[in-house]
Amino acid sequence: MLAAHADRERAVDVLRAGFAEGRLPQDEYERRVERAYQARTVGELGVLVADLPQGPVPQQSFPQAPVPRTFMPVPLPPPTNGKAIGALSCGVATFFTAGVTGIPAVILGHMARAEIRRTGEQGDGLAVGGLVLGWLSVAGWTLFLLIMILAAAQSGGA
Repeated sequence: MLAAHADRERAVDVLRAGFAEGRLPQDEYERRVERAYQARTVGELGVLVADLPQGPVPQQSFPQAPVPRTFMPVPLPPPTNGKAIGALSCGVATFFTAGVTGIPAVILGHMARAEIRRTGEQGDGLAVGGLVLGWLSVAGWTLFLLIMILAAAQSGGA
Protein backbone atom coordinates (compact mmCIF):
# COMPACT_ATOMS: atom_id res chain seq x y z
CA MET A 1 0.00 0.00 0.00
CA LEU A 2 1.38 3.39 -0.98
CA ALA A 3 2.22 5.81 1.84
CA ALA A 4 0.45 9.14 2.06
CA HIS A 5 2.03 12.35 3.28
CA ALA A 6 0.19 11.96 6.61
CA ASP A 7 1.71 8.46 7.02
CA ARG A 8 5.20 9.89 6.52
CA GLU A 9 4.55 12.69 9.02
CA ARG A 10 3.24 10.19 11.57
CA ALA A 11 6.41 8.09 11.18
CA VAL A 12 8.61 11.19 11.54
CA ASP A 13 6.70 12.11 14.71
CA VAL A 14 7.44 8.66 16.16
CA LEU A 15 11.11 9.06 15.23
CA ARG A 16 11.19 12.54 16.76
CA ALA A 17 9.69 11.20 20.01
CA GLY A 18 12.21 8.34 20.05
CA PHE A 19 15.07 10.79 19.58
CA ALA A 20 13.71 13.09 22.31
CA GLU A 21 13.48 10.14 24.72
CA GLY A 22 17.09 9.18 23.99
CA ARG A 23 16.23 5.99 22.11
CA LEU A 24 18.02 7.08 18.91
CA PRO A 25 21.40 8.75 18.42
CA GLN A 26 21.32 11.89 16.29
CA ASP A 27 22.96 10.44 13.18
CA GLU A 28 20.59 7.45 13.10
CA TYR A 29 17.62 9.76 13.70
CA GLU A 30 18.61 11.93 10.73
CA ARG A 31 19.09 8.89 8.48
CA ARG A 32 15.70 7.43 9.42
CA VAL A 33 13.91 10.76 8.88
CA GLU A 34 15.48 11.06 5.45
CA ARG A 35 14.41 7.50 4.58
CA ALA A 36 10.89 8.20 5.95
CA TYR A 37 10.44 11.11 3.54
CA GLN A 38 11.72 8.93 0.66
CA ALA A 39 9.54 5.89 1.56
CA ARG A 40 6.92 4.91 -0.98
CA THR A 41 4.97 2.30 0.96
CA VAL A 42 3.52 1.98 4.43
CA GLY A 43 5.63 -1.17 4.93
CA GLU A 44 8.85 0.82 4.49
CA LEU A 45 7.67 3.29 7.11
CA GLY A 46 6.78 0.43 9.45
CA VAL A 47 10.34 -0.92 9.27
CA LEU A 48 11.77 2.51 10.23
CA VAL A 49 9.71 2.76 13.42
CA ALA A 50 9.33 -0.94 14.34
CA ASP A 51 11.84 -0.77 17.23
CA LEU A 52 10.28 2.38 18.74
CA PRO A 53 7.12 2.71 20.84
CA GLN A 54 4.19 3.96 18.77
CA GLY A 55 2.78 6.72 20.94
CA PRO A 56 3.25 7.88 24.49
CA VAL A 57 5.27 5.51 26.61
CA PRO A 58 3.21 4.23 29.53
CA GLN A 59 4.66 5.31 32.85
CA GLN A 60 5.43 2.58 35.32
CA SER A 61 3.27 2.79 38.37
CA PHE A 62 4.92 1.81 41.58
CA PRO A 63 2.87 0.65 44.53
CA GLN A 64 2.40 3.44 47.02
CA ALA A 65 4.41 2.71 50.12
CA PRO A 66 2.92 4.05 53.32
CA VAL A 67 4.39 7.36 54.41
CA PRO A 68 6.40 7.01 57.62
CA ARG A 69 4.80 8.78 60.58
CA THR A 70 7.92 10.92 60.98
CA PHE A 71 7.19 12.64 57.66
CA MET A 72 3.47 13.11 58.13
CA PRO A 73 2.21 16.47 59.37
CA VAL A 74 1.48 16.61 63.06
CA PRO A 75 -2.28 16.76 63.61
CA LEU A 76 -3.26 19.92 65.42
CA PRO A 77 -5.12 19.50 68.69
CA PRO A 78 -8.63 20.90 68.82
CA PRO A 79 -8.76 24.51 70.04
CA THR A 80 -9.42 25.43 73.64
CA ASN A 81 -12.88 26.77 74.36
CA GLY A 82 -12.79 30.52 75.03
CA LYS A 83 -15.62 30.41 77.55
CA ALA A 84 -13.67 27.85 79.58
CA ILE A 85 -10.73 30.23 79.73
CA GLY A 86 -13.10 33.03 80.75
CA ALA A 87 -14.67 30.83 83.46
CA LEU A 88 -11.30 30.06 85.04
CA SER A 89 -10.21 33.71 84.75
CA CYS A 90 -13.38 34.87 86.51
CA GLY A 91 -12.98 32.13 89.12
CA VAL A 92 -9.42 33.20 89.93
CA ALA A 93 -10.46 36.86 89.90
CA THR A 94 -12.94 36.22 92.76
CA PHE A 95 -9.99 36.52 95.15
CA PHE A 96 -9.24 40.03 93.88
CA THR A 97 -12.79 41.29 93.31
CA ALA A 98 -14.27 40.22 96.63
CA GLY A 99 -16.34 37.53 94.93
CA VAL A 100 -18.03 39.77 92.34
CA THR A 101 -16.83 37.57 89.46
CA GLY A 102 -18.09 34.33 91.05
CA ILE A 103 -21.46 34.34 89.26
CA PRO A 104 -19.95 35.02 85.80
CA ALA A 105 -17.49 32.17 86.50
CA VAL A 106 -20.38 29.77 87.18
CA ILE A 107 -22.35 30.91 84.11
CA LEU A 108 -19.35 30.74 81.78
CA GLY A 109 -18.29 27.37 83.21
CA HIS A 110 -21.66 25.76 82.49
CA MET A 111 -21.84 27.28 79.01
CA ALA A 112 -18.29 26.15 78.25
CA ARG A 113 -18.91 22.55 79.34
CA ALA A 114 -22.01 22.36 77.14
CA GLU A 115 -20.08 23.69 74.13
CA ILE A 116 -17.15 21.36 74.79
CA ARG A 117 -19.44 18.33 74.80
CA ARG A 118 -21.08 19.49 71.57
CA THR A 119 -17.95 20.55 69.61
CA GLY A 120 -15.16 18.38 71.06
CA GLU A 121 -12.98 21.36 71.96
CA GLN A 122 -10.46 21.26 74.76
CA GLY A 123 -10.72 23.10 78.06
CA ASP A 124 -13.05 20.97 80.18
CA GLY A 125 -10.61 21.18 83.12
CA LEU A 126 -10.54 24.97 82.83
CA ALA A 127 -14.33 25.11 82.85
CA VAL A 128 -14.52 22.83 85.90
CA GLY A 129 -11.91 24.95 87.70
CA GLY A 130 -13.94 28.09 86.97
CA LEU A 131 -17.12 26.35 88.19
CA VAL A 132 -15.51 25.22 91.46
CA LEU A 133 -14.03 28.62 92.23
CA GLY A 134 -17.25 30.39 91.24
CA TRP A 135 -19.45 28.13 93.38
CA LEU A 136 -17.04 28.46 96.32
CA SER A 137 -17.28 32.23 96.01
CA VAL A 138 -21.08 32.15 95.81
CA ALA A 139 -21.29 29.73 98.75
CA GLY A 140 -18.82 31.83 100.76
CA TRP A 141 -20.80 35.01 100.19
CA THR A 142 -24.06 33.22 100.95
CA LEU A 143 -22.59 31.90 104.22
CA PHE A 144 -21.18 35.35 105.06
CA LEU A 145 -24.52 37.06 104.44
CA LEU A 146 -26.37 34.37 106.44
CA ILE A 147 -24.03 34.87 109.40
CA MET A 148 -24.44 38.66 109.15
CA ILE A 149 -28.25 38.34 109.07
CA LEU A 150 -28.20 35.98 112.07
CA ALA A 151 -25.84 38.30 113.94
CA ALA A 152 -28.05 41.27 113.21
CA ALA A 153 -31.13 39.34 114.36
CA GLN A 154 -29.34 38.26 117.54
CA SER A 155 -28.16 41.76 118.40
CA GLY A 156 -31.46 43.38 117.44
CA GLY A 157 -33.52 40.93 119.52
CA ALA A 158 -31.49 41.30 122.71
